[in-house]
Amino acid sequence: MANQDLIDALRAADAVKFGEFELSHGGTSDYYVDKYLFETDPECLSLIAAAFAERLGDDETLAGVALGAVPLVAVTSAETGRPYVIARKQAKEYGTGNRIEGRLSEGERVVVLEDIATTGKSALDAVEALREAGAVVDRVIVVVDREEGASELLADHGIELESLLTASDLLADE
Repeated sequence: MANQDLIDALRAADAVKFGEFELSHGGTSDYYVDKYLFETDPECLSLIAAAFAERLGDDETLAGVALGAVPLVAVTSAETGRPYVIARKQAKEYGTGNRIEGRLSEGERVVVLEDIATTGKSALDAVEALREAGAVVDRVIVVVDREEGASELLADHGIELESLLTASDLLADE
């Protein structure tokens, strides 16, 4: 069963919008989950951090995908006392030039925290970058799974997708 408090908080933050929206993968949708509204709302952040914390394994380091998941992984790190790393979409061309920011050891178990999963491509890219850096990653936890193929894509690569909410949960009774 979905977390009704989280559903209510996302709705109260006006993070669920209806109309016609273009999505990052190029498709369109008649609803949009505005991650920037829920990621900048203290009530939503608190509920998300607590929900992520409940799902973590004992020895997992946290990872967030830049830019969207950084507030989520940071607040979950503060909630749990666990360190985190940030997976960039691509290595920066200045400074250290890292694709993975933060401390990561070879063989370290990592769970990726993500805001919204649609196709799963963004999460998969992050997992692949973390694996290339030596991490062991077999799980992604998202706030909202739009139920548009992410679970299947990730499963094809040996990654389990867990969600705090699904689009069906969020849109029920709307």
